[in-house]
Amino acid sequence: MKNEPLLRKLGAFVALSEAEISVIDRLHKRRRTFVAGRDLVHQGQSDQAAYILMSGWACSYKILQDGQRQIVDFQIPGDFLGLRSVLLHMSDHSIEPVTDIEVTEVHVSDLLGAFAQTPRLATAVLWAASRDEAMVVEHLVDIGRRDAAERMGHFLLELGSRLTLVGMGSKAGYDCPLTQYLLADAMGLSAVHVNRVLRQLREAGLVTFRDGHVTFDNYERLTEFADFDPTYLDQIGPLLA
Repeated sequence: MKNEPLLRKLGAFVALSEAEISVIDRLHKRRRTFVAGRDLVHQGQSDQAAYILMSGWACSYKILQDGQRQIVDFQIPGDFLGLRSVLLHMSDHSIEPVTDIEVTEVHVSDLLGAFAQTPRLATAVLWAASRDEAMVVEHLVDIGRRDAAERMGHFLLELGSRLTLVGMGSKAGYDCPLTQYLLADAMGLSAVHVNRVLRQLREAGLVTFRDGHVTFDNYERLTEFADFDPTYLDQIGPLLA
């Protein structure tokens, strides 16, 4: 289990002991699968379990009264799904699998028991939640102050850093199942505009997104272009030995 995505992610903050790894292993006792397009958490639903995403991709989103959708973020292996819904007793958003996914179902009693047994694990989960909040702040800056091309470049770089942490990406690129429609809902753009922006970035020799794969044609130049500073992702190494 030591290469399991959640361990790799939490290990960026806490140098996990064998005892702490064992506690995390026990959280994985209830495995479930969900097919793409079928919500596993519904906005406004109470008494929900949380989930740990083991494989596949998901997105969290809100639906407005007029039916429009705003994707808040995408989840990759190692991420928690619906954590707020068990801590706040009601989900303020929905979660939909982008691909078929495998998850571990975690009840609040499981989490509280694990935290009581290993307080450092609770600290690591708090770090992961804080990191997610920092990403939401960057997404607000994306929509409010970056133009469409900078916004797209920043998003693709952030996603690459997240995937690299769990062993699924590098500065060369990564596999990505997101459609232009999903990207449009996440970035406040139309699908036509997303297509135009991706072509602009490709023709500039910065990044190519084609056939489900992102290739960084010039990682350093794209980082400068998108004003991407990965400090907010806090992946420099364990802070707690």
